[in-house]
Amino acid sequence: MGNLFKKEEAVLLLNKLSDVYDIYAPMVFKGEGCFSDTDSIRYGKITSFDDIVWDKKSDYSFKEVLLPISDTILYFTEKEMKVPDPSEKKRMIFLRSCDLHALKRLDEIYLTNGAEDFYYKRARENTKLILMGCKESFDSCFCVSMGTNQADNYDAYIKMDKESVYLEPKDEELKTLLEGTESEDASFEIDYVTDNIEKVTIPETLPEGIQDFPLWEEYAERCIGCGRCNFVCPTCTCFTMQDVFYQDNQKAGERRRVWSSCQVDGFTDMAGNISFRKDQGARMRFKVLHKVYDYKKRFGYHMCVGCGRCEDVCPEYISYLACIRKLGEIKDGGNADE
Repeated sequence: MGNLFKKEEAVLLLNKLSDVYDIYAPMVFKGEGCFSDTDSIRYGKITSFDDIVWDKKSDYSFKEVLLPISDTILYFTEKEMKVPDPSEKKRMIFLRSCDLHALKRLDEIYLTNGAEDFYYKRARENTKLILMGCKESFDSCFCVSMGTNQADNYDAYIKMDKESVYLEPKDEELKTLLEGTESEDASFEIDYVTDNIEKVTIPETLPEGIQDFPLWEEYAERCIGCGRCNFVCPTCTCFTMQDVFYQDNQKAGERRRVWSSCQVDGFTDMAGNISFRKDQGARMRFKVLHKVYDYKKRFGYHMCVGCGRCEDVCPEYISYLACIRKLGEIKDGGNADE
């Protein structure tokens, strides 16, 4: 059982939530698409429920709310250093089922994969997750194949129409916050996708020497190494470190954690002029096998959640789905071209 807010009541609800949380949801950024006359859908702070985009998939995932593209992790002088103060307000993120599953992958990597990441943990513990339903599948989504079309690790479920906002909280803090709000008791079914146009079957095993198959040679010619597929992916977590020195005091500055990509040139450079995965075919191989094979061998489930964003964003129209299907066609001891 949840709460049904009429439009006027929903304004008061958002104001009440905004007193406690910075609220992030997919919204339109005018003129910030690939070209000057195109828009981009990405996560930003909303000031109205009408800001939320429901009928389109966000071009970028929620992850930059928890893991900013450039994140200052400490300030330093010649004598001391200081960790940035935490945000004064908590966060609330509206996201879909596939992205909730992506959050499980981020938690695995940053919280249970050895030492906990202090910055991610601090942000994660102060974040509420609000599930947005999907009435139908978007282009290039294959969440059903990946088993990520349904999720239960959310703090509340939200649903909207032209006249009202429905919110069903699971989290006790949110239930307490909603006490006394003007609303009606109501119950709705959660909208889940049950079928995608795109379907894939992930092979359980791959033959030895898969890294040397001709399959990857195609991508050595086509991929330009821009890294966009990594940046839109909700489960990619690679970063680099940058020290920035202030112009007015060269002995003081800040250290930043900045997104990086396994697809860009120089990512695997090491001391001694050593570099692994020098061509784009090898980099494509690493990314794809990590998403649907290597990660599962270690953690028991695939890293990829089937959101299809990498499929949408590639400027060279490289199809991740087609690559996965080629893997599925490979038989033990066979050749990728067979």
